[in-house]
Amino acid sequence: MKVKYIATIAIASILGLVTANFSYANSQTSTKLNSTIVSSEIAGSNPCAGKANPCAGKANPCAGKANPCAGKANPCAGKANPCAGKANPCAGKANPCAGKANPCAGKSSAATTHPKYYTEKGVALDGQDVVAYFTQSKLVMGVNAFKHTWGGTTWLFSSAANRDMFAKNPEKYAPQYGGYCAQGASENHLVATQADAWKIVNGKLYLNYDKTVQKQWMSDIPGHIAAANKNWPGILNNKELFR
Repeated sequence: MKVKYIATIAIASILGLVTANFSYANSQTSTKLNSTIVSSEIAGSNPCAGKANPCAGKANPCAGKANPCAGKANPCAGKANPCAGKANPCAGKANPCAGKANPCAGKSSAATTHPKYYTEKGVALDGQDVVAYFTQSKLVMGVNAFKHTWGGTTWLFSSAANRDMFAKNPEKYAPQYGGYCAQGASENHLVATQADAWKIVNGKLYLNYDKTVQKQWMSDIPGHIAAANKNWPGILNNKELFR
């Protein structure tokens, strides 16, 4: 019995070794196979796989070359400023055009049926100080002591300062459409105005026939301005001036 038992154990051990070796062999074969497959897949997707490095063994083309600017001095270093200490040649000189009227201001290339700027009693805006509309936001009557001729008509002012402001930049203060009615201009009519029917829009002065007409104009200011701009200054040649 003992001999059979030992023989049985020996046979079992031999079988176990054979089985283990066979499993190990299969495992190693599978690992190598998988490794080969993975390597094959990687090699197939990498466009550079197996290619030699084209730069390998090549020397740096810039190695050992000197900096071409090294050691060179600044060509401007130590040179004096040619303008240093020199006076401004224009300093203290008066503007030769200061106070002179613009010879082209208010002139028209052709005569028109009606004057470019609406006048009553020989002056623009019934004698109102046009600058005061902008600086005081109200009607201020001008006086003969402070008058200025521009654009073919006379403008009165309440002060020398306002007169001078207008003289320096009359286009800034002069009313649009020559002081004729803004609503009338949008309808292709030349219409007189009243000095109290006024409004400043985007820095420009607009007048209307009266406050009732002004309300109509204010119902669509951008639209009425666009229409009037198309009609102006052609309406200066209209046969009739409505008053």
